[in-house]
Amino acid sequence: MKSKGIKNLLIDLGGVLINLDRQRCMKNFKELGFTDVEERLNIQQLHGIFMQQEKGLITSAEFRNGLRDMMGKVVSDNQIDAAWNSLLVDIPKHKLDLLLELRSKYVVYLLSNTNEIHWRYACHNLFPYRTFRVEDYFEKAYLSYEMHMAKPEADIFKAVIEDAGIEPQETLFIDDSELNCKAAQELGISTYTAEAGEDWSHLFKSK
Repeated sequence: MKSKGIKNLLIDLGGVLINLDRQRCMKNFKELGFTDVEERLNIQQLHGIFMQQEKGLITSAEFRNGLRDMMGKVVSDNQIDAAWNSLLVDIPKHKLDLLLELRSKYVVYLLSNTNEIHWRYACHNLFPYRTFRVEDYFEKAYLSYEMHMAKPEADIFKAVIEDAGIEPQETLFIDDSELNCKAAQELGISTYTAEAGEDWSHLFKSK
């Protein structure tokens, strides 16, 4: 990548770093009484209350209350959070090692469509490794719920480019969504579309 003039990396969270288990999440929500969760929750393309929390347009409390309204029953905050966080499985240790290695060669940023509940869970449970914590892996984390915008909107990429002071042509974006990658390409950013759970370390191995 260095030979191609790449100096900056924008890395996605879910599917690229964190392994996801949609079926486990659906099952746990159904057990809470959220019977039509599969119709309402499309992990690849969020709508309604799920996209509202992803963009930070509603609080975590409002999100939980919205889910309770959909279920029509009393469910605790902890039960909702546990079901919602069961989507997130783990970050393989080799990917955490890779991030640390990449930081010595590139300026590494996180760019994720995520929400407060998932982000807090990831920071406390998935990123801690040896003596490292989430802030050790990235120059900065750009999170949709804090920015009030989401991929594949062009504005989120433009905001990152401006805030980080980086050149699109010197930047590689790794995401598991072709739609998100196409949006980045239109701004001159190089992209790689990762398969779910893929080990994409081969991108950085000299041939």
